[in-house]
Amino acid sequence: MNASLRLSLTSLRAHRRRFAGTFLAVFLGVAFLAGTLVMGDTLRASFASMFGEATSGTDAVVRGADAITTPGEAQGVRRPVDTSLVGTVERVPGVAAAAPDIQGAGQLVGADGKPVGGQGPPTLAGNWITDPKLNPYRLAEGRLPAKSGEVVVNRGAAKKGGLKIGDTTTLRTPDPVEVTIVGLATFGGQDGMAQVTFTGMTQADAEKYLTARPGQAASIQVRAGPGVSQHELVRRLTPVLPKGVEAITGQRSAQENDDMISSRFLTLFTTFLLVFSGVALLVATFSIHNTFAIVVAQRTRENALLRALGAARRQVTAAALAEACVVAVAASGAGLAGGIGIAAGLQALFPAIGFPFPDGELVIKTLSMVLPLAVGVVVCLGSALLPALRAGRTAPLAALRETAVDHSGASRVRAVAGTLLGAVALAATLTGVLVTPSVWLAGLGALLALASFVVLGPVAATTAVRLLGVPVDRLRGVTGALARRNALRGPKRTAATASALMIGVAVVSLFTVFGASLKATMDQTVSRSFAGDVAVSAPSFGAGGSGLSPRLAPALARLPEVDAAVGLGRGVAEVDGKGRALTVTDPAALARTFDLGTVTGSLRDLGTDGLALTRAEAGRQGLHPGDTARLTFTDGRTRNFTVRAVYGRSELAGDYVITRAAWAPHRTQDSDRLIAVTFGHGVSADAGKAAVKATAARYGNPEVQTRDEYAQSSAGGIDMMLTLVYALLALAVVIALLGIANTLTLALHERTRELGLLRAVGQTRAQLRAMVRWESVLVAAFGTAGGLGLGAFLGWVLVRASDGASDTAFAFALAPARLAVVALVGLMAGALAGLRPARRAARLDVLRAIAAE
Repeated sequence: MNASLRLSLTSLRAHRRRFAGTFLAVFLGVAFLAGTLVMGDTLRASFASMFGEATSGTDAVVRGADAITTPGEAQGVRRPVDTSLVGTVERVPGVAAAAPDIQGAGQLVGADGKPVGGQGPPTLAGNWITDPKLNPYRLAEGRLPAKSGEVVVNRGAAKKGGLKIGDTTTLRTPDPVEVTIVGLATFGGQDGMAQVTFTGMTQADAEKYLTARPGQAASIQVRAGPGVSQHELVRRLTPVLPKGVEAITGQRSAQENDDMISSRFLTLFTTFLLVFSGVALLVATFSIHNTFAIVVAQRTRENALLRALGAARRQVTAAALAEACVVAVAASGAGLAGGIGIAAGLQALFPAIGFPFPDGELVIKTLSMVLPLAVGVVVCLGSALLPALRAGRTAPLAALRETAVDHSGASRVRAVAGTLLGAVALAATLTGVLVTPSVWLAGLGALLALASFVVLGPVAATTAVRLLGVPVDRLRGVTGALARRNALRGPKRTAATASALMIGVAVVSLFTVFGASLKATMDQTVSRSFAGDVAVSAPSFGAGGSGLSPRLAPALARLPEVDAAVGLGRGVAEVDGKGRALTVTDPAALARTFDLGTVTGSLRDLGTDGLALTRAEAGRQGLHPGDTARLTFTDGRTRNFTVRAVYGRSELAGDYVITRAAWAPHRTQDSDRLIAVTFGHGVSADAGKAAVKATAARYGNPEVQTRDEYAQSSAGGIDMMLTLVYALLALAVVIALLGIANTLTLALHERTRELGLLRAVGQTRAQLRAMVRWESVLVAAFGTAGGLGLGAFLGWVLVRASDGASDTAFAFALAPARLAVVALVGLMAGALAGLRPARRAARLDVLRAIAAE
């Protein structure tokens, strides 16, 4: 073993450049993985510290005991508590202070007239708690709100909106409220809680604008007296609380808030990044395997000579694996340092792009160091295992003859195995998306399809390169013909080299197709379901935004240019014990502005105890027109509703519809998420839109859009997602390029005499460079073509699987323009990868090359 290790180290020192590409591939993959883990640990620790500091003075929280959680939402809605409980709580022995905490949605309008925040994180408003120990916010500048219309805002929101103390602006609650900023606040020592915005009002204003009726609060914050622990305080509070109200420790409340704001977001965020780390490492696996396969093939005579001198198979295999191990450990170790650098860079970059990274030192946990190191070593050793075993099987007699590097070609066994694998993949996929909808079966089919592409690569390489090389042959003449023949010489090597790029392009194509399908689905949904002329909306996603004033739709309906205007509000309730989102609206007007499909029953007769629901939901709940459903609201009250209508489509209208009169006794902060407006007969689009805009301006100035504009803006977040995906996948493409460049460099090394002969018979340096570059382009073209085909297929699978798992009918779209750009980038990447090997080949000394053995 010592001899094998010495031989490996000697070989590495003599051929350092051979493993440069492998080193970089492992380095980049490990650095991205380590950076993601360190950044996640740091963010979690920073948020936990920030929440701990902000809520350190709260020892107990009194709140509604039960939460109603609707599908797709992690945070439930709790019943409010009466502010009159504050007096009861204060009389409990051991309570030093108590204060109501009124919370609701409130979105500030910036100095430029645009809303602040609302793109994901919540935009909150509430009463300013005067007890500084109970208030998680700290006054940093100015003074407290003393009268109606005065507010304190968190400093981060003020900076983002260009606002300062003394400015007057609008607060959407969702009714527009004119407010004057009299103070700026911090949260846990930061300018805000990440991108969450907060506006603190007087208690009277908070009750007036954020609650359904005075005397209600989201919770009551409680501070203990000296010597009373949090658990003891909760034990004393519990007996005096009414039914449906509970007390929890401040520590538990802080942990829940930390989980809600940081852990869930960070888990999703880091999982998203870890997926791309996995893609990068998968791409690196192909590049590393290809490098070791070529190096072992080039050493056939050297390994055979060692065998002839008495080396055992395991010694030759151990020597090859030792080389891989040294490269793996060195590259992974460097990758750990690079990952820490990436995390530090992101910590500095996040505030610059509008996401305040909480202050604090980088948190480097043992797992975040050990896991990337282990993954890097395993990936590298695993990729080198087969070439090492092949090296050990080298026959001693191979030292006596010339040996070719690649004998494999496209074997019949490979063709049969790959075809059978592809057939099984197709059968599993089609069964999972068409016959018996199953995400797991479709996913298994997708993985088998990827394996089939890899196995069939050498089989398809010969035909594909011949076809792809025809234009090069015609355009570049002899140079193009030589480039094509070089790419055809080793089908297995060409396929292995192209596989890394194929995977990167496939993932890019997958997201491109899925993103285009989502946009097409949104357009289809709006075109099919939205029958109005314009839509009034307050665009936001996540928990941000404040919605639209419920008084806006009636105001628009009174305009002479408008035939009908209907607002879609949102409520929540438990339907027969299951949390469900309710659409609160005028059902009769809803049918005039939305296409609900076939309606059984009557939407006009819902009244205060009637319910309408989709056919799919009725089937799941076993409900029919005339049946009774039991609804429990957030205020704890339960009522029986009669199913009076069943409709076909739910895309914009939701699964459950009740009237505003039915929702009014149970509502909290009321708002609409969308208003559909239909113009009267003979009213032009421009005149109608102008009239709607003029009225909407008095209600917080929400967006007024045509049907097409609304569909486009609704899908706007998809382009943002795709941009992020492309940026992250650039790492995988870079690793694939390193693999192509490394393979070309090693291949040119073994063709040294051939290149010298070409130069000797008259080939110019420029022609030699062009030949190498075009060979690189052909390899990249093969990988790009395979990736486009695989990515489009997997995109179709994902769309159909999503269609089967959702009530929404998904539309499939290919996005040919975007895919053409992906193809062009792939070809350009091939040309770029061939630049350095081409320059090195052109610098060969002709006489030395001819003399090479």
